Amino acid sequence: MRRTASPFSLVLLGLGTFLLVLAPLFAWYVKPRAAVNPVDIDTTAVYTGRGSVFDLEKVETVPDQRITITQRVRGNVAESERSGNAVWDITTSVDTDKSLPAADPHDALSFTPHRWVLDRRTTKPVRCCDAKPRIEGEAYLKFPFDVQKRSYQWWDNTLRDTVVMRYRGTEKVQGYTGYRFTASVPPTRSGTRMVPGSLVGQPGRSQVLAEEWYSNHGVELVVDQRTGRVVYARTSPRQTLRAPGGQKDAAVLLDAEKGVAFTEETQKEAVRQAKRDSGQLELVGETLPIGSAVAGFVLAVIGGALVIRGRKITEDSDASGSPHPTLTR
Repeated sequence: MRRTASPFSLVLLGLGTFLLVLAPLFAWYVKPRAAVNPVDIDTTAVYTGRGSVFDLEKVETVPDQRITITQRVRGNVAESERSGNAVWDITTSVDTDKSLPAADPHDALSFTPHRWVLDRRTTKPVRCCDAKPRIEGEAYLKFPFDVQKRSYQWWDNTLRDTVVMRYRGTEKVQGYTGYRFTASVPPTRSGTRMVPGSLVGQPGRSQVLAEEWYSNHGVELVVDQRTGRVVYARTSPRQTLRAPGGQKDAAVLLDAEKGVAFTEETQKEAVRQAKRDSGQLELVGETLPIGSAVAGFVLAVIGGALVIRGRKITEDSDASGSPHPTLTR
């Protein structure tokens, strides 16, 4: 019976080849299917800070008030499964201490419900499922996966348009490093509102269709590179009223000049989720492919060397004329 290679060498060679084939599958097949936006999301982000707020009872703007912005995001699983996209229902409320805790969110200084439908892989807006408003741009509540060191078009829901978020380097949040982006918004007309004429300097008119103006002293976001999750956010909105065709602000509704930012609790939870999700993507996108490639190469080299060595021994035996064992009965 002639034997050229041991079963052990063939097993090593086969296992090494299998791991070499498996390595790119992790990077090119498994990771893209792991890097998807969830449909069952249920998160709450809370911002706090101080600023000026219009008091309806006093009918004047009151300075140095504590402002709390609460943003809740819930995934609509049924709509998501039907459409194949991520359908997220969002509520954003702006409160002062007078309206907290809120028995009814509609008692807040401002309460805005809306829906964002996004592609699960690219995070780009999708037109379906009664999405309102018509969200544009590359990012809104989160950035796309694998964030790049460049500017992004970020949707500002108060402005109802996109703003350019510019990359400003890296920053640590709760000890976790992310990419920092900043932007600002110049005064822009954002809508109209029916108000008493006296509120906008026209006391002779009982009701006036005043112009709503919005600006932002500065928006700052710190984003996890792999997942695009926002781990820190600070915004400094200013909302005012002007008389129809007016060139100056007649009333200040909200002015958080010093900014409202993620609370420490919100930061910690965002960082926890970013670490978890980023770690999973790193595992299937880097650790497993590299580990499989290295282990596969080593095993394939060892197995191949043993196979070649076995064949060489057989060839040397053939050349020396030594008899081979035979089967006898």
